[in-house]
Amino acid sequence: MNKCEKCSYEDSNNLKRFDKLLCKICAQFSPDNKEDFEKYINEKLDWQTLESFRKFQTNKNFIGMEKKVKQGNVISRAPFGYKIENKKLVLDLGKKLKVQKIFMDFLEKDISLNKLSKEHGFSVNGIKKILRNFTNIGKVKFNGQILQGNHEPIISSELFNKVQNKLEGLGIK
Repeated sequence: MNKCEKCSYEDSNNLKRFDKLLCKICAQFSPDNKEDFEKYINEKLDWQTLESFRKFQTNKNFIGMEKKVKQGNVISRAPFGYKIENKKLVLDLGKKLKVQKIFMDFLEKDISLNKLSKEHGFSVNGIKKILRNFTNIGKVKFNGQILQGNHEPIISSELFNKVQNKLEGLGIK
């Protein structure tokens, strides 16, 4: 029997990573680079065990999501006006027209978000999400950064910016 150097679990199937023996569970959550691995292996299992696993697994997830976003890919469900086909964000033509109408109505009419939401069958927060969503101009927002997406925009950047200015002028966050 071999003892895991992280949690002391004894198993003949323990794996070797960076010259350390780990059980399958500890190996699964271990970082891929040596520096982070050394920190990981030195955090022995105690009451902080779950935090240790969560920290390194979250970092792996974040890196993977960041990589997808930088390639212009979507990492969540499709926003209103789009759908996902073959892992790509594509226009939903029927909903695209509704998004365009929402932007034009808000910009051209003297209308409250409450009235606009009732006219289009959304909550006020739903309308705000549509009006604030960078996806509508072909961009992707992740971790505070706005990056170019690989999808077709629904509206122009000019229209989007005018709506943002109106929202700001009305004190709408």
